[in-house]
Amino acid sequence: MALATTLALGAATPQLAYMKGPSLEKVNSQFDKKVLNQLDAQRIYDNIDTLAQEPRVAGTDAEDQAVEFIAEEFESYGYDVEIQPFTFFGYTPPSSLSLSVEGFEGELNPRSFTYSVNGDVTGELVDVGLGTVDDLAGLDLSGKIALIQRGNISFGQKVLNAAERGAAGVVIYNNVDGVLNGTLGAYDERYVAAVSLSKSEGEALKALAGSTATLTVEGAEAGDRTSHNVIATKEPTNQKKANDDIIVVGAHHDSVPGAPGANDDASGTAVTLELARVLKNVPTDTELRFVTFGAEELGLIGSYHYVDTLSDEEIDNTVANFNLDMVGSRDAGDLVMRTLDGQPNLVTELSQKSSLKLNGEATPFSQGGSSDHVPFAAAGIPAALFIHSPLEPWYHTPDDTIDKIDIDKLQDVAEIVGSAVYDLAQFDHPSQSKNKEKVDVEADMIFEQSVR
Repeated sequence: MALATTLALGAATPQLAYMKGPSLEKVNSQFDKKVLNQLDAQRIYDNIDTLAQEPRVAGTDAEDQAVEFIAEEFESYGYDVEIQPFTFFGYTPPSSLSLSVEGFEGELNPRSFTYSVNGDVTGELVDVGLGTVDDLAGLDLSGKIALIQRGNISFGQKVLNAAERGAAGVVIYNNVDGVLNGTLGAYDERYVAAVSLSKSEGEALKALAGSTATLTVEGAEAGDRTSHNVIATKEPTNQKKANDDIIVVGAHHDSVPGAPGANDDASGTAVTLELARVLKNVPTDTELRFVTFGAEELGLIGSYHYVDTLSDEEIDNTVANFNLDMVGSRDAGDLVMRTLDGQPNLVTELSQKSSLKLNGEATPFSQGGSSDHVPFAAAGIPAALFIHSPLEPWYHTPDDTIDKIDIDKLQDVAEIVGSAVYDLAQFDHPSQSKNKEKVDVEADMIFEQSVR
């Protein structure tokens, strides 16, 4: 069954190389004694609860408060903490929208486009088809509101085309059943206020073309913002016996607008904090960095900034990135790993080794991006995302709250990742540099137990 699950997820059965090193039994017994029994899932849960009181959108006061909390937690464990600022161009969606059309019976439910601008417009509603250049040829839309159907060209281009003909507002309706959630692609000062409607709403308004409409978009903001990464570093215990390896354990602390982000990703952040706590005073010959990233939800901005600021030597010495994203939802599926290229690497091998020992089966992996392991992998650093699949139905919604978090799942992820990290970082292990031989994960045993 485990093998079938692995293959269904696109991950091949581990084909892992041997090298001399501590036995699996020895490694895990050491971990059990020094770390495993110290993990506190209730502490993880409580930290999630603290972080998930409100949305933590990058560049906002709420994210700043989360950064302060995370830094204080790291410091309470004995770490010196670096708060790494970075600037990005950010967008805040409208706080209110309204659309009314004379002659329409009922209530319209407009939605905003990402990067739509503010506006307060009253004018004639004009049906302009798909909003292409040909559709608008010869039209004077000065002061009017263009009604446009989805299709053929991008939403942003539709708005620009209408604005160039003088339109003061744009309404785009769906060409299939259901609501329309969309983006204009990027901020453009030439945009006019734009909202979306469902297909049925748009078709009803098409019959009212020529009527007076009023469109209001308020509260949208765009401009430079500042977010932060939080970095806690554990130096090797004995510098004389240390190697040059660096292991990064991380998660993103920001959330999307409107979502408290208990699972996405206060869960990964809180597990990162707990691993930092229990590993702080454990003897290691490897540098450990515990990092929480800002602005992941806006395009992995924080993790790209972190990797971009590394020296060539640091990149070469970073042998593993364990990325924890959405690791606690009771309503999600089983734990899986994702690598950028879908291939095994040091992180997946170590984690399959620890999960096999802890749970009796190796956690499967397959290809996947869209999280903070991507910049590490792009820089040639072995990296993997830890996530539950399929995702919970509360993903990116206001219902991503603390009551959906499963303590057992938090414990499971913390044990698997913590064991894998300690396996690599403990004293007297052979160097596991990504440019050297791979770790001994006793591949035959993994294969045999996976197919039983």
